[in-house]
Amino acid sequence: MRNLSVSISASTNGSQSGQRKIPFSDVVVTGTRSSFWGRKWRTVDIQVASWVTFVHVLALFAPFTFSWDAFWFTVFSYFLTGTLGITLSYHRHLSHRSFKLPKWLEYTCAYFGVLAGQRDPINWVSTHRYHHRYVDTDKDTHSPINGFWFSHMGWLFDSEYMLEKYQERRNVDDLKKQTFYIFIRKTYMLHVVGSGVLLYAWGGFPYLVWGMV
Repeated sequence: MRNLSVSISASTNGSQSGQRKIPFSDVVVTGTRSSFWGRKWRTVDIQVASWVTFVHVLALFAPFTFSWDAFWFTVFSYFLTGTLGITLSYHRHLSHRSFKLPKWLEYTCAYFGVLAGQRDPINWVSTHRYHHRYVDTDKDTHSPINGFWFSHMGWLFDSEYMLEKYQERRNVDDLKKQTFYIFIRKTYMLHVVGSGVLLYAWGGFPYLVWGMV
């Protein structure tokens, strides 16, 4: 089910019968998209939901596995995966093309992003580019007009939503032409699971908890 948004006319004093206004905006929602029930769950949706559940369950062990070594390793790994991987590479460099990097550095930073566990570069960048192109509309990849939950997390588990709108993901042809990104896309889970195995081998369960979560 697709949602439509309309601007609230000033003559209606900010309300329309049978429609829910999005807080702090002039947009109303004329329908809802089910996040859990009444829709098809594809295999990738189940995989993503399982991963998110695993990470949150693992986080419950953090207070009981604390050590300063694990803590400082977390700070360092967050700088690599979060700052260099997601913020600098996935977001500013690949999605917005804000600057240029030599290929060896581009691929290194992108690989740090892979280890952040937020999907492969082609998927992440495509989603984000569509988000900015159609921000806050029905074609937004995680539009608020589908409700707060959908815009925050529900879209992660609803790949059918993307297929309805952007099945071919034509906005990332620049990445699809590069062997590195194709390889990462095909082998993505091996890298994420492999990093978990290495963390456990290096520092045991505390490093697995703090390093991955």
